[in-house]
Amino acid sequence: MTPSSTFDRQNNLYKALILFISVIMLTGVLTAQQHSSWRGTERNGIYHDEGLLREWPEDGPEIIWSFEGIGEGYSSPAFANGEIYISGMIERTGYIFVFDKDGELKRKFKYGPEFYQSYPGSRSTPLIVENLLYMVTGKGRVLCMDAGTGLIKWSRDAVQDFNSENIRWGITENLLINGDKVFFSPGGTKHNIVALDRFSGETIWSSPGAGKGDLSAYCSPIFIELPERNVLVTIMATDIVGVDAETGQFLWSYPQTNRHNIHANSPVFKDGSVLASSEKAGSVKLSLKDDGIIKNVEWTNAEPDPLQGGVVIVDGYAYTAGSTNRGWFCMDWQSGETIWSSTELDRGVVLYADNRLYIYTEKGVLALVRPTPEKLDIVNKTIIKTGTGEHFSYPVIHEGRLYVRRGNAIVVFNISL
Repeated sequence: MTPSSTFDRQNNLYKALILFISVIMLTGVLTAQQHSSWRGTERNGIYHDEGLLREWPEDGPEIIWSFEGIGEGYSSPAFANGEIYISGMIERTGYIFVFDKDGELKRKFKYGPEFYQSYPGSRSTPLIVENLLYMVTGKGRVLCMDAGTGLIKWSRDAVQDFNSENIRWGITENLLINGDKVFFSPGGTKHNIVALDRFSGETIWSSPGAGKGDLSAYCSPIFIELPERNVLVTIMATDIVGVDAETGQFLWSYPQTNRHNIHANSPVFKDGSVLASSEKAGSVKLSLKDDGIIKNVEWTNAEPDPLQGGVVIVDGYAYTAGSTNRGWFCMDWQSGETIWSSTELDRGVVLYADNRLYIYTEKGVLALVRPTPEKLDIVNKTIIKTGTGEHFSYPVIHEGRLYVRRGNAIVVFNISL
C-alpha cells in the first residue's frame, strides 16, 4: 500500500468518524427537543412510559407532592436537565417556575407581561433544548431564555414584528422546534406562519399561508416527515394549512370553520394521514402524498368536535371529546364511523400510556380508562380539588408520574407499579 493510499484511507476513516459523531450529537439534540415537547414526543397525546398502574386505589393514586403558588395559567409542565419547568402569571407578570423532581422550588424568573383579560394567565408550555427555553406569551411575544438564569437571549413580537394582531383569548401556541428552526404562527396577511433561527431569532422564512390573512387560532403545529418533503401543519382561523417546513412554501389548505375561530387541538398524523378536529367543525381525515400535497379527503365526522382536549389514536381507534355533542367518542380510524359515544364523563383532555387512557374533565374529574371499541370503560376516577380556576390544562406523564396543573397549583401522582 502506498503512502498516498494509506493517507486517503485514514482520511476517509477520519471523515466517517466525524460524520458518526455529528449524527450522534444531532440525535441527542433532537431527542432533547422531543423530550420536552408538548403532548408527548410526537405531539399526539401518546406517552411511552411502561409499568404503570392498571387500576388506582379507591381514593386515587398516591400524591407524591403538590405546590400552590405558580400563578394563573393553563400551560403544562416540561422536563429537561433533570428539572421541571412551568409558566404562570402573578399580578399580570409572567414567570417560569423551576422545580426539582421532589417538588422543591429551585428558582423562578420573570419573562414579562402576560395576558390578563378573559381567562387570564400563561398559555404556552415551555420548550427546552439543551439550556435554552422557548415559549410565547399570551400577548404574542416569542421568547428565548437561558433555562438556568432566565436571561432573555432574544424576543420577537407578533404585532410589532409580523404585522399581526392578538386574538380574543390571547395567543395560545406551544412552539415547535426542528433543527435550528422555531416555528410560530403570528397570523395575518404577510407573515402568517414563520420559521425563526432558534439561536438568534432572525426570520429564516415567512409564509403567507393560505393567503387569506387568517389570524392565529389557538393551535399548536405539528411537524411531519414525508419521503419527499417535511411539512408543517396547523390550523389558522378558517383553514387547516400545510406548508413546506424547509422553505415556507404554501402547499395546501382545507376549510375548517366555527363561530369564534377556536381550533385549539393540534392535528394528529398517522400512517400518511392528518386528523384535524375542532369545536362545531367536527373531525376530518386528510390523506397526504409523499410530497405533502393532499391526496384525498378520507372522511369527515361532525359528531366528535373537541373544544381543546385533543385526540389520541390507539389500535385503530381515535378517542376524543365532543363539545357541541358534549361527552366522549370513539371513532374508527379507517372509516371515521362513530363506534360509541358516552356522556358518563364531561368533556376534557385525553392522553394515553401503557394501554390506558387518562381523561381530565372540565369538572375536575381525573379518570383512568381502558381503550376499547366496546364502550367508555372507566377503571377509576378521582377529583382534582387542589388549585383554582378551570380544569383546562393538559396533564403530562413522565417517568411513572402524572402531573396535573389546575390554575395556581400542580399536583403530582405516582402512577407507577
